Amino acid sequence: MGNLKAFMLPPVEEEQKEIIISDRFKEGDKVIPFKIRVISQETNEGLRKKASRPIRRNNTVVGMDFDTDLYGKLLLQACVVYPNFKDAELCDFYKTKDPLEVPGRMLRAGEYNKLIKEINILNGFADDPNVLEDEAKN
Repeated sequence: MGNLKAFMLPPVEEEQKEIIISDRFKEGDKVIPFKIRVISQETNEGLRKKASRPIRRNNTVVGMDFDTDLYGKLLLQACVVYPNFKDAELCDFYKTKDPLEVPGRMLRAGEYNKLIKEINILNGFADDPNVLEDEAKN
């Protein structure tokens, strides 16, 4: 048997990455990066549960409906550390009380997709396209 210590790692939520989503977000001449983090599978399962609703027929649950849009918004909120979309000042500026709506109002469509892509790569949902490109070249 191998050494179990190899599997005794600190919580994954501590892993973070700064990414530039757009040069629109500046303080003076300095572009301000977004800070994203890794989530655990346990956290991910909680997000999936929140995005699922029972399908009922004759007062009997016959299945579950999964809202992919809601899941995407919940994932984004769970993974973005900075800016904090729950911040009251940010919600007020974007005229919403629902923090899940802030990124959709703040970001252009391409910026939103870039943020989702970076979150997926960091959390291992998608392969890093740079790695795939290098592998294809070799």
